[in-house]
Amino acid sequence: MTTKALITRIVQQEDINFLLTNRIPRRLLTQLVGWLSRIEQPWVCAGCIALWRLFSDLNLSEAKKTHFKSVHECFTRELKDGARPIDSDPGVLASPCDALVGACGTVTEGSVLQAKGFPYPLVDLLSDPDLVRYYQGGQYATLRLTSSMYHRFHAPADCRVEQVNYISGDTWNVNPIALKRVERLFCKNERAVIRCRLMPSGALMTLVPVAAILVASMRLRFLDVLLHLRYRGPNVIPCDVGVRRGEEMGWFEHGSTIIVFAPQGACLSEGVREGGRVQMGQALMRIDGIGKVDEISKVDGIGKADGITKVV
Repeated sequence: MTTKALITRIVQQEDINFLLTNRIPRRLLTQLVGWLSRIEQPWVCAGCIALWRLFSDLNLSEAKKTHFKSVHECFTRELKDGARPIDSDPGVLASPCDALVGACGTVTEGSVLQAKGFPYPLVDLLSDPDLVRYYQGGQYATLRLTSSMYHRFHAPADCRVEQVNYISGDTWNVNPIALKRVERLFCKNERAVIRCRLMPSGALMTLVPVAAILVASMRLRFLDVLLHLRYRGPNVIPCDVGVRRGEEMGWFEHGSTIIVFAPQGACLSEGVREGGRVQMGQALMRIDGIGKVDEISKVDGIGKADGITKVV
């Protein structure tokens, strides 16, 4: 058995994994790793990446460059042009990121699943009861980025970003072991609720990037602030930014989770299922059925006219 295989076998034992990644000073360790990752010293960078490879399947063959000044530069690397073809079907939401698919399906009675048999109230995640009502009967997909994956995320469709609600929080690990043990975990962690208006239908789509241990900061290209644990406001940031399908929206400093929400009438694309894998640009949800829903919203500030959004 190789050293890497032995380490993997040990750290994947549930009790050990949970202890090592959660029962520690999470915020302190996250801030320490953030500082370490930005040190621009060749030997520090090379040593950290070598250690990283022991715990992951890091593959840099698709990266624009393979030599980095710091670990942070490696974490937030760009890909070669054309490495991720973008599904051009206007009836599809493309995956915003490379990910493992976690819980996904229909928003039911204002709740979604964190893991099998482990629901949580959507209002605790979004902090917006009107938005929760809007997505009742709609679809969601939980996309988990592992540490070795490409960490940038992109627009799933042509849309306008209307609002970002940044919610500071904890830094629990978001792996399946923690999701089975920590109730309402996504609702405890730092996150940003990114509300987007799909073009040309006018329906809403929401992306919720959720940070985690070692990952407590995220960058959005259309904001001039770095969202991190010490950023306290304003929490609700109005926006009016157009983005095209596949255009880069931002990145995690390391990697974590993005939860995608679409309204009633959407459905998961064929092959998208819990435990599966998607790449940025692949079909995630079909949204051509949204146009068959007469009245999508009755909430002030979410509807396009008189508090009502109608898609025909």
